[in-house]
Amino acid sequence: MNNWINSIIPFRGPFRGPFRGPFRGPFRGPFRGPFSRQSRRRANRDTLISRIIGLGGLGLGAGLMFMFDPVRGRRRRALTRDQMAHAARQLKRATGMTSRDLSHRAQGILAEGSHLFRREEVSDDVLAARVRARIGRSVSHPHAISITVHDGHVTLSGAVLAHEARRLLSGVLSTTGVKGVENVITVHTEAEDIPGLQGGRPRTGDRFALMQTNWSPTARLLAGLAGGALMTNCLARRDPISIALGTVGFGLFMRSATNLETKSLLGVGRDRRPIKVRKTINIHAPVEQVFDFWTDYYNFPRFMTNVREARPTGNGRSHWTVAGPAGLPIEWTAQVTELVRNKLLAWKSVPGSAISHSGVIHFEPTHEGSSRVHIELCYYPPAGAIGHALARLFGSDPKSEMDADLVRMKTFIEKGHPPRDAANPMPPSERARMSEAHVDQQWHLAGGP
Repeated sequence: MNNWINSIIPFRGPFRGPFRGPFRGPFRGPFRGPFSRQSRRRANRDTLISRIIGLGGLGLGAGLMFMFDPVRGRRRRALTRDQMAHAARQLKRATGMTSRDLSHRAQGILAEGSHLFRREEVSDDVLAARVRARIGRSVSHPHAISITVHDGHVTLSGAVLAHEARRLLSGVLSTTGVKGVENVITVHTEAEDIPGLQGGRPRTGDRFALMQTNWSPTARLLAGLAGGALMTNCLARRDPISIALGTVGFGLFMRSATNLETKSLLGVGRDRRPIKVRKTINIHAPVEQVFDFWTDYYNFPRFMTNVREARPTGNGRSHWTVAGPAGLPIEWTAQVTELVRNKLLAWKSVPGSAISHSGVIHFEPTHEGSSRVHIELCYYPPAGAIGHALARLFGSDPKSEMDADLVRMKTFIEKGHPPRDAANPMPPSERARMSEAHVDQQWHLAGGP
């Protein structure tokens, strides 16, 4: 019987029939219905959710291991608590600024709208102040321009650069209350020997809010909301267009959150902003001892947790290997630029280094026989502000590590006890020999035989 049925209805698999029309079931055979596409979407969504849950579980486990590390977990939790308190204060401050800016802009829009329906009589003094404010945003030398206002008519005289003349006239004409402009300004292609055109700062005029260097609180809020919406759409739809829009949204969100230009965020261009760190610490030791300690490169791996190797290479140069984010090694070569014994030590990285940075240390003796050390560090993260934020997330940026390293250095010099959690700790035999030498030195300084 089965052979006879198979000869009439040739099966190609389980539950499959000869029809290929619209009456198809949920299987991938001939009986496929209109719900197959929804089933695939549901399966893809379930797979995406399971992957997100899995990655979230891995991230949570790694975060717990990072925060509850038996050696550094307590310090990391304290730093996280301080950063959260700082972020809460910044959020409160930003919320107040944004609400005031929104209120002021709303009042401005209402005031400008009311001028469209009624004629406003402006006094000459008020109109002169408006024109002067508009000129200050249009030209680089506003003090070189004189203004005379009579019954709404403005007379401009003085000197202006050629590339700013058109922007100046259009700005004055667009000022509310101006009925006409008489232009008797002298236009110069270059400043040359004209006193009024010397110095100055370039102006861009009234530019669109998102084209300015510093965004207003309202512009940052709107851009951040738009960026968040684009990123959410990217997570919901994984097609190429959504991914591209999500990338743009991430850029908008970071630009609005940091109020830094794109070049500074990515760490490209000549006008990028460096990250600056300034620290001061008092050490109960003679300034000669502290200076000798800092100029011996082999000491740094013995009290710093991320410096794996530091060695001199000659001609004032030294080679450094440090542990970057996630423990990845980063190497560079530094050049001493200025050295004054017991007073000053300055250096900078050579061109082509992985991290471009420079620093200076000032050594100052105190009346009690101690030393005061001022440290100034300036560096450019490989990926700009985003790279610095990622380094802070992993606890590998100089701001997060310098405090702990300076405390280890202070204990190292004062007590003669090298830290055990350094990148390259001393062997036990050398540690004991150094402790005995430090005791003898303290006894000698105290007046012993």
